[in-house]
Amino acid sequence: MPPFSIIIKKEIRLSALPISMRKLKDLLRLKYEAGLSQRQIAGALRLSLGVVNKYLKAAEATGITWPLPEDLSEGQLRRRIFPPSAPLPQTQYAPIDFATIHQELKRKGVTKQLLWEEYVEANPDNHYQRAQFFFHYQQWRDRLRLSMRQIHRAGEKMLVDYAGQTVPIVNPITGEIIPAQIFVAVLGASNYAYAEATLTQQLHDWIGSHVRAFEFFAGVTQLVIIDNLKSGVTRADRYEPVTNRSYEEMLAHYGTTALPTRPKKPRDKAKVENSVRLVERWILARLRHHTFFSLTDLNQRIGELLTHLNQKPFRKLPGSRRSQYESLDLPALLPLPATPYQFAEWRYGRVHIDYHVEVEGHYYSVPHQLRKSQLDVRLTATTVEFFHQNRPVTSHPRSDRLGAFTTIPEHMPSHHRAHYEWSPGRFLQWAVEIGPHTRDFTRGLLESRKHPELAYRSCLGLLSLAKKYTPQRLEAACQRALVLGTLRQASVRSILERGLDSQPLPETDTETAVEPLVHENIRGAAYYR
Repeated sequence: MPPFSIIIKKEIRLSALPISMRKLKDLLRLKYEAGLSQRQIAGALRLSLGVVNKYLKAAEATGITWPLPEDLSEGQLRRRIFPPSAPLPQTQYAPIDFATIHQELKRKGVTKQLLWEEYVEANPDNHYQRAQFFFHYQQWRDRLRLSMRQIHRAGEKMLVDYAGQTVPIVNPITGEIIPAQIFVAVLGASNYAYAEATLTQQLHDWIGSHVRAFEFFAGVTQLVIIDNLKSGVTRADRYEPVTNRSYEEMLAHYGTTALPTRPKKPRDKAKVENSVRLVERWILARLRHHTFFSLTDLNQRIGELLTHLNQKPFRKLPGSRRSQYESLDLPALLPLPATPYQFAEWRYGRVHIDYHVEVEGHYYSVPHQLRKSQLDVRLTATTVEFFHQNRPVTSHPRSDRLGAFTTIPEHMPSHHRAHYEWSPGRFLQWAVEIGPHTRDFTRGLLESRKHPELAYRSCLGLLSLAKKYTPQRLEAACQRALVLGTLRQASVRSILERGLDSQPLPETDTETAVEPLVHENIRGAAYYR
């Protein structure tokens, strides 16, 4: 009788032949009734010549002839041609601890060859050979659930997803019902699970859930397996998926990276799908009769039930999720960074012609050379940063003033910067250097407008007349304009052009004296002191 390992190999090859009992009957009929050759039979039944030869030899060895007995069923025919091999006495070989082998294979660097060598060393006189050891382990593993057939190394993967089921949260004031989203993360090797509720699946909640999951696991895995959720994956692709930049930045802070599953390939995330089902059955199902009025209360209850789930013993494997986590995943996890992650969101912004970029209704300046360029915008809770071709450009304190501007003078062109630096005080100081009447006329221009900025150009035009006509003539022209009661820069220019500044001033009395302007929209001189 051949060795046991040879019997196993023969049974595997024959049982794997792609032939049905109907074709087997046709094969026997064509051989014994029609008298065809093996090559002709192979062509007629579309089988290989080797398959025809092996089945005919197996039939001859068991004494099967044609025609077949009428009471012979297909099952009996198969058992006669391929009788099951007699099981070897179990006492002849040392038993194999398949559950321990399955767990040890999750450790980094552990192979089946190493485990077989350790098995032989522990049982030198009554051990299975290498092929038998592998075969029986494969038989045992095939009886496990599909979600446990994949080998996940310790500390290698964290799989994340959202549950399809939500939990309603009732606003105690308005009665509004908000469906809370359930985030689930599970470690690949130990099946240790984490779950929490968030108000949305948007980017800030998605990233915040990852941060809290890393803290719950007290470490970081080498990979994060994600579904193609829009918050994590900008463009789903089987070969080159594009992940969200804000999400990538968070993962880089923790020293890990994301591996999106292939679209329409549910087996890529079978473990997390099963964990989601466990969370729905062991946690959410127990909350169906509870009413929650805040997210904090809901997460507190989820945490209590999650502890019970992780400590629940396995049915087919030793220990629990908690014990497997402590022995497998926890020692292999990457350490948490020294500083906590600060949420930042990445966006795109176009530089307007006025060298400002609009971000959430507020306008921030950038160097004027970048006008009409597209910049990357990084938003945190306190700052707004701009990048051009991955190089930092500038940053501003974040502002929530809608429609307002935050401008750095150095970003402006030189001629714009000069205008930006204008102020009522600067014009008055300039006018004082010419004379008191020029000062009073300039003050009158500024006070005559609802906003002083509207008089800047008039003041600039007025004071520039000193270069063309000398400061003394401008002082005299301003004095005449004040006596005449006009506060227009064009009037002063006309006086200078016609040479009226050298003429005697008209006589004035109290009746014709110019009264100071009083209006609710005029600020008054005290405003500029």
